[in-house]
Amino acid sequence: MIELGGGYSDSDLDTYFGGLGIAVPSITAASVDGGSNAPGSDPNGADVEVALDIDVIGAAAPGAAQVVYFAPNSDSGFVNAISEAAQATPAPSAISISWGQSEDSWTAQGRSAMDSAMADAAALGITVCVASGDNGSGDAVNDGQPHVDFPASSPHALACGGTKLLADPATGVISSEVVWNEIAANEGAGGGGVSDHYDRPAWQADAGVPPRAGSTPGSPGSQAGTGGRGVPDVAGNADPATGYQIYSGGQARVVGGTSAVAPLWTALISRLAEATGQRFGLVQTLLYAGVAPGVSLAGFRDIISGNNGAYAAGPGWDACSGLGSPTAPRC
Repeated sequence: MIELGGGYSDSDLDTYFGGLGIAVPSITAASVDGGSNAPGSDPNGADVEVALDIDVIGAAAPGAAQVVYFAPNSDSGFVNAISEAAQATPAPSAISISWGQSEDSWTAQGRSAMDSAMADAAALGITVCVASGDNGSGDAVNDGQPHVDFPASSPHALACGGTKLLADPATGVISSEVVWNEIAANEGAGGGGVSDHYDRPAWQADAGVPPRAGSTPGSPGSQAGTGGRGVPDVAGNADPATGYQIYSGGQARVVGGTSAVAPLWTALISRLAEATGQRFGLVQTLLYAGVAPGVSLAGFRDIISGNNGAYAAGPGWDACSGLGSPTAPRC
């Protein structure tokens, strides 16, 4: 997993996993460009992010070894962390990234370098799971227009969006799952939309991705032309009100955000890799197989209710919940 600040403590991990009744996973801190595991440096910010990533992966994929790459919060630090993770021996099954910002906030050079690093990871059979953002379709840009988050908008990233999930904690039976959108309560919403900078990948050509904002039929930005990469690809519970129990800074907390969905899908990909004995790399080529506009795909709970601002959920792929959230037997 890639971290651009904060840290974790062994005592927090002992408490958290001890409470779950499972062994503390093998966790290694790796330094990139002078970054380091620094618990207590940002107790209500980056520390919580680090704990969220470790705790979700460790709980959903018990026994999976984790390497946490700590890098400076800069374009070069971010890129170098991904590159080092991808080149590690043994190679990881997946990389989890919960950091990002509107793709328009990056320099073209920064986006290109990071996209290349993720392309290299995919070529090595590594799936890069990236949070799609927590500020709805506007992605915290105050111009009234839709924007998507990068690096989630890279065609080499598995973009992970957010839902609000209600279920019986005793039985696990789900009563409701809709698009996460609590912006009115200042609690965020799942990011999603259509990239202004990346063309629609071949594996997304039949998903029903809408035109880029502001495009007209027949223009290069419309479905009749090249079109843009749709975000997200997949989803999972992200609402802090229905979120994830973690332990950070000596405190039990419940947190959410698409920052939780990226490690959740990282854990799932890792379990699939273990079960099948293979790596998946650009797993979208498999996930989108047989996709058609308005048609639900097997293996996903299709989210058909709610919106993230500019985009509404509906049957099949949509620009706020992607293909949907994962379905699987309880195990």
